[in-house]
Amino acid sequence: MSFTRAADIMTTELITIKSDATLHQAHGIMREHNIRHIPVVDSKNMLVGMLTQKVMIAQVMKIISVYGASALETKEQQTHVSEIMDTDFESVDPNEQLVDIAKFFVTNRHGCMPVMDGTSLVGILTSSDFVRLSIALLEKS
Repeated sequence: MSFTRAADIMTTELITIKSDATLHQAHGIMREHNIRHIPVVDSKNMLVGMLTQKVMIAQVMKIISVYGASALETKEQQTHVSEIMDTDFESVDPNEQLVDIAKFFVTNRHGCMPVMDGTSLVGILTSSDFVRLSIALLEKS
């Protein structure tokens, strides 16, 4: 099998979260599924943002510094994903070349990119997908 396009290695079993979900719910989803990136969708399942572990950690640290650790759970339940999600993100087409995407990841220090076929979210490409690709290629040689 040839691994040249985003579609060849992207994760297609997507775990998404609604934009009105709470930080507490997002935290639980990430923990339960052992993931670091969640596409955020609206009520029509259209991609409206990306929520990353990095953004969540920053928000948790902000909550703790302002309100203290004892208020963390309450504040996580009061913070909506829409308040902290990244709405300025890059996406890729399923047919985009992996070498170009990999260079973009390295240059821009990205950990994930949603894969869009027109306006439809069809997958997510993460640094873990590239690590799995590296393992597969190394095992072949």
